[in-house]
Amino acid sequence: MKGIEASRDQFIAKLKERLGTWNARVAQWEQTAAAARSEEIAEYRSRRDAALYNLVLLEKAGEAAWEDVAIGTDEAWQRMEKAFDQAKARFEKSRA
Repeated sequence: MKGIEASRDQFIAKLKERLGTWNARVAQWEQTAAAARSEEIAEYRSRRDAALYNLVLLEKAGEAAWEDVAIGTDEAWQRMEKAFDQAKARFEKSRA
């Protein structure tokens, strides 16, 4: 499992830290009027909401389901990371 720490608490903390970093970057984008209306921001928000849902599932998962839920969550967060990086590249290119 790529990126999944042995400890449930460590894994959840890592996901929350990533989400905080992404939210801070998007907040910077939103400071410009064009960015606030951009498709990238809307896509990010949609994927962020899905990632938050996975995080809630992970936090509520019982010990027996922990590994299965963690695998699914990790995969979803990797997709989120990829989408965020793509949105960031498009946003930075549009500002150049």
